[in-house]
Amino acid sequence: MTDRIGELLLREKLITQDQLKNAIDEQKKSGGRLGYNLTKLGFITEKDLTTFLSRQYGIPTIDLSTQEIDAEIIKLIPEDVAQKYQVIPVSRTGSTLVVAMADPSNIFAIDDIKFLTGYNVEPLVAADASIKAAIEKLYETPEMGLEGVLTEFDDGEMELIHDEEEIDLMDLKKAVEDAPVVKLVNLILTDAIKKGASDIHIEPYEKSFRVRYRVDGVLSEVMKPPMKLKNAIVSRIKIMSQLDIAERRLPQDGRIKLKLSKNKEMDYRVSVLPTLFGEKVVLRLLDKSNLQLDMTRLGFEEKALTDFMNAIHKPWGIVLVTGPTGSGKTTTLYSALSELNKTSENISTAEDPVEFNLMGINQVQMHEDIGLNFAASLRSFLRQDPDIIMVGEIRDYETAEIAIKAALTGHLVLSTLHTNDAPATVNRLLNMGVEPFLVSSACNLILAQRLARKICKDCKTRVQISEKALVDLGLSPEDAHRMEISKGNGCATCNGSGYKGRIALYEVMPFTDTLKELVLNGASSSELKRGAIKEGMKSLRMSGITKVAEGVTTIEEILRVTMAD
Repeated sequence: MTDRIGELLLREKLITQDQLKNAIDEQKKSGGRLGYNLTKLGFITEKDLTTFLSRQYGIPTIDLSTQEIDAEIIKLIPEDVAQKYQVIPVSRTGSTLVVAMADPSNIFAIDDIKFLTGYNVEPLVAADASIKAAIEKLYETPEMGLEGVLTEFDDGEMELIHDEEEIDLMDLKKAVEDAPVVKLVNLILTDAIKKGASDIHIEPYEKSFRVRYRVDGVLSEVMKPPMKLKNAIVSRIKIMSQLDIAERRLPQDGRIKLKLSKNKEMDYRVSVLPTLFGEKVVLRLLDKSNLQLDMTRLGFEEKALTDFMNAIHKPWGIVLVTGPTGSGKTTTLYSALSELNKTSENISTAEDPVEFNLMGINQVQMHEDIGLNFAASLRSFLRQDPDIIMVGEIRDYETAEIAIKAALTGHLVLSTLHTNDAPATVNRLLNMGVEPFLVSSACNLILAQRLARKICKDCKTRVQISEKALVDLGLSPEDAHRMEISKGNGCATCNGSGYKGRIALYEVMPFTDTLKELVLNGASSSELKRGAIKEGMKSLRMSGITKVAEGVTTIEEILRVTMAD
């Protein structure tokens, strides 16, 4: 979108000068139109942007997610032209072609399409994201899609190879280099990006073989390749991640780096695990362009964010982030490091594995097999004149002891633990063998978090729910009476799920004098929780209820990811 759009939005006070500057910087870095970057950064909603453009140019808007577009109409504009100008042909009446455009002021696009098709062009305004989604959906030919590649294989030739059988490595290498296998693996990897998946699961069973994607924290099956491709697909991924294709009895870990269009790179963390019927492969997608390091947009409430910022800006002490695998702990820690990353600070991290490379931070990858573990790294860090240390995870007494001693000797230490909530973390440290007086002296703050799916903005509607259900959730009758509940009906944008994207729920427990006293007196987790709530802490369930009241997520999601207090 042109800079003129930015100036117009600025004049209407829909965005600020700083927001415009940030969006232009993002546009220079990752490409795309200005309007797309403004919405991507959350400075303006797509609905507000399309309404503004419609009013500005006197052109009606169109919701592409509700439109059924004829395949013959789509053929009128080639895919490369649709991609170049971000347009979608919608309908044709006589000599007029109606097209949806993200930028209706683009006269060059209208003239090109008029010249190309021979029709007069009538533009409508549509959201950038919905045009991108429509182009992906409507221009995907059978040959390009997963199903198209699978048609190249003859199901009649399928045979089940038992793992006990010897597999000829030369035959396997030949199968791996087979064009359809290469194409299928590439499509699995790129299709996961298009669908916004965080993980890919490739799983062998006795009589079936399936591929699943985890999108917004929920797994769903996307395809079942032929059984005869099982070893070839796994070996192809192993070759891409530089693993040993001959080793099929031991777990292996690797990494794939793919270069995509527009100089975008995507990293995949690969884990191969031998199971009963073959090797299961899980790939974690690490998209640095989607890494959100702005703490104000992670999901923190105002008080929780203030408490967390105060804790990480203290000159020493330990800050612990807890939660299960996949709850966003890494993003929170990287956000904290990004906030603290200054030329005056020496920051070192011990990670297993290193997920994203951060400029200005010394990141160390753990190698247990050669004795490079968290405890060994921590000892080395303390001889490297550190200011801030991040330990990927405190798993044992040795690591906990060194981390706490570092926190008590003038260093800021950030780390993670696997516990269910913030108060339970104290007992976990005590069970490891750490003395209560060390815990109360060293800890600045403990944070617990979960990820809840956000309601899709394109199909969000209000719903009625009984006040009793809200009271059972933990609300007071007065709040239950006032609260308005939303849900997603399901549309093309969210693949019918009603959810798009995720937001973090936070339970932030600063170590006040009262809590330190409770720890020293040997208080239980429940007593610590009651004490923390009295001191102003919001539990995970309370944080979830706040997000429901704000219309960000649903009651079902909160019940799925949090426990009752």
